[in-house]
Amino acid sequence: MPSLQDVFSPEGLLASKIPGYRLRPQQLEMAERIAAAIAGNSVLVAEAGTGTGKTFAYLVPALLSGGKVIVSTGTKNLQDQLFSKDIPTVRTALGSPVQAALLKGRANYVCHYHLERALADGRFLTREDAADAHRVARFARISKTGDKSECADVAENSGVWPLVTSTRENCLGQDCPSHKECFVLAARREALAADLVVVNHHLFFADVMLRDEGTAELLPACNTVIFDEAHQLPETASLFFGDNVSSSQILDLARDARLEGIASAKDCLDLPKLCGVVEKAAKDLRLTLPVEPARFALAQLQERAGFDNNLVGLIRELDTLGALLETQAARSEGLESCWRRAGELVAALRRWQNGRADDGGTDYVRWGETYTHSLQLNATPLIVAGIMQKQMSGHPRAWIFTSATLAVQQNFDHYCGEMGLVGAESASWESPFDYARQAVLYAPLGMPEPNTYAYTEAVVHAAFPVVQASGGRAFFLCTSLRAMRRTRELLEEALERAGLDFPLLMQGEGSKNELLERFRRLGNAILVGSQSFWEGVDVRGEALSLVVIDKLPFAPPDDPVLSARIERMKQDGLNAFMDYQLPRAVINVKQGAGRLIRDETDRGVLMICDPRLIGKHYGKRIWRSLPPMKRTRELAEVLAFFKL
Repeated sequence: MPSLQDVFSPEGLLASKIPGYRLRPQQLEMAERIAAAIAGNSVLVAEAGTGTGKTFAYLVPALLSGGKVIVSTGTKNLQDQLFSKDIPTVRTALGSPVQAALLKGRANYVCHYHLERALADGRFLTREDAADAHRVARFARISKTGDKSECADVAENSGVWPLVTSTRENCLGQDCPSHKECFVLAARREALAADLVVVNHHLFFADVMLRDEGTAELLPACNTVIFDEAHQLPETASLFFGDNVSSSQILDLARDARLEGIASAKDCLDLPKLCGVVEKAAKDLRLTLPVEPARFALAQLQERAGFDNNLVGLIRELDTLGALLETQAARSEGLESCWRRAGELVAALRRWQNGRADDGGTDYVRWGETYTHSLQLNATPLIVAGIMQKQMSGHPRAWIFTSATLAVQQNFDHYCGEMGLVGAESASWESPFDYARQAVLYAPLGMPEPNTYAYTEAVVHAAFPVVQASGGRAFFLCTSLRAMRRTRELLEEALERAGLDFPLLMQGEGSKNELLERFRRLGNAILVGSQSFWEGVDVRGEALSLVVIDKLPFAPPDDPVLSARIERMKQDGLNAFMDYQLPRAVINVKQGAGRLIRDETDRGVLMICDPRLIGKHYGKRIWRSLPPMKRTRELAEVLAFFKL
């Protein structure tokens, strides 16, 4: 077996297979620390600056370890890149026989049963959905995986996908007539047989919770778990270690029960009527809240006229539907599944309504979140550390947590405390990029306080000369959707006044991948985005030369989960701002800043408009956590940088 030095050296195995490869000492050091953690079944928290090459730094020791490895990533896009590009490259370089598998959540795979039902029913909302369904059917006949990301003819956000994929609730399992051809089961079989399985954080934690409920493991027992983009884990863990139930699940049940009734219980005339009653009750509950997507604390929900009564009514109607489905359940597997789902949804709604029981000392906060057409009711644990420790105990294995942003000034206490990683080893490696030469951090003078009425106008006014100097080629990263939309309007006006023809793109005007592809191709575009574009975005070269951050990304203190956490920390005698809110903001700013310099030849300006960066004592912690770019407050220096 080759040594890590043999693999990473200038004349090594990677250099022989990758054009332009060169040794980065940080990458080799990181690989050595990860190899030691794998060998010792220990916990390692590793921060690696942009350009370190952390993906190969963990893949090489993982493939050489000889054990079973799970690699969990932040997004499905990163999953696909790892599986399709990075793992084959490393495996070829090492000459390794390691078998890899890609495993996603079931909603990513075409379901033969639901596809057949949707085509037979034929009641699609639009002609395009109907056409998409037939395209999916053609794809399902020839595909080996059934992974919808490979179905290029149907858009990722097509309305047909929920109709032709399954959920945990509506899957028929072994009773399904298409059980033998099931794409989900095929993917799981491959994962069980593989040496290395690539999942995403949502699927990993979903499996953790399913194991807790006694369901068969989705993922194979393994020797090593590697979390890439590990800064996302606290949020994901909170989501999955809690409870949630949504009106869309109820609408899905009503739709499925109606279809199953048409197929197997046409003489049960009350079934379609009751499905309609349940649908109306679910929609009425959603309509007690404003149309704009938002988050609501429990007290805010209970203050809304009709909320409590509509919730009681929904539970009653759903219970009635469940009782009717019980009388029909023996007539088909689908009706039996709907009966079971109705019972589970009633139980989930009642659990939320009554407050979930305290779970071993863990406090939960109840709250709601509205989307355009749905409402989700959540019970979220305020602290995940204890739950995470429980999941990591038991079978000895290595746990690797890595990201470009985990520490605050190289201190990992916040992250390790939040995740319950007591006694974990930690290490950080600076980026190999020459930030002092490649980039400028610009904090403009004279900016108003960020809560000022016309703050967004001030941001665009201050940034526009820089946009002109950079020739477009800019990201505007906003901390709210409202600011994002206003920024776009103001930029449009400013470009028109200046007679500049820089294409203007905005989050939501297409999928994230489509927008990024257009941005790269255009070469002089301006992209205005919110949370989606602060991380996981890689634009190399001259297409991106300016990143403007409007405000320091502190979560709004009225967010129901955050406000409950703040209250809990105050009760424990902690400073919620310094111990929780500020470290979170530091990590988020580092993520946004990381969009700018992605390669050794990149050059650009990071403009942070928020005056708190300089004017507040805590701003210095954020300032010092950013890469060692040249700092300036003078517009003239920024304009001169673009002329070099």
